[in-house]
Amino acid sequence: METLTQSLSNFYNSIATGFGDWGLKLLGAFAALILGLWLVGMIMRGVSRLFENKHVDETLRPFLTTLIGFALKALLLISIAGIVGIPTASFAAVIAAVAFAIGSAFNGSLGHMASGVMLLIFRPFKVGDLIKTNNAFGFVREISVFVTVIETFQNETEIIPNSTITSNKITNLTAIGNLRIDMPFAIRYGSDIEKAKEIVLNVLKNDVHVLEGDGKAPRVAVNNLGVNSVELLAMPYVSCENYWDVFWDTKQKIVEALGNAGYEAPLPQRIVTMTK
Repeated sequence: METLTQSLSNFYNSIATGFGDWGLKLLGAFAALILGLWLVGMIMRGVSRLFENKHVDETLRPFLTTLIGFALKALLLISIAGIVGIPTASFAAVIAAVAFAIGSAFNGSLGHMASGVMLLIFRPFKVGDLIKTNNAFGFVREISVFVTVIETFQNETEIIPNSTITSNKITNLTAIGNLRIDMPFAIRYGSDIEKAKEIVLNVLKNDVHVLEGDGKAPRVAVNNLGVNSVELLAMPYVSCENYWDVFWDTKQKIVEALGNAGYEAPLPQRIVTMTK
């Protein structure tokens, strides 16, 4: 009977001792968690202020903030695991394995995300720019971490994955601030070329959307000698927002002005030589 009593007493003491040790560790881990989360919050607020003071791109800020916050919280969990008694090396290995599995599952999305970060850092274009890429031609409306949104001149919204943009050609038509539109037109052989150039040049100079000065004066020149006509080229400079107004409307004005001046549309010509 005494042996049984002694055994039960030893068993109870062992449990009490173990529970006391674990209880202290759990209390310490809980306190570390509360303090750690408070410190992470303080750090993240400081990072947000730093991004704002350094004028970091507003589209890039949420991504960087989330990334830094995740890294700090993962470090906090590893530290708490060490307090409880879980080997930190094993815990870190588990986190790394989970991160690898998630990365493999979202391989394509991570590629888009990396490309989005590149676009936001190197800034080949920005919101509001007129660009050509991946058969899309329009104004950039949004640059997110995964996709870029382009609004075309047909009021179509094209959502393009960032990785396809960075792996292809990007033409930024807004980078310089203005564009030259090349508008070819033709007159018959034997027509007065100088007069035709003068007529077209007057159309360009009277167009409110065509730029003047600073090397941007419109010009008209002979572009090609075709089989049936002389091809001339009108070259006005315009701001990006007036691109289509000049491309369509001014081209019509050129056709009408030449027609009113008596210039007829070129027709196929053949020279027939009769021999006896």
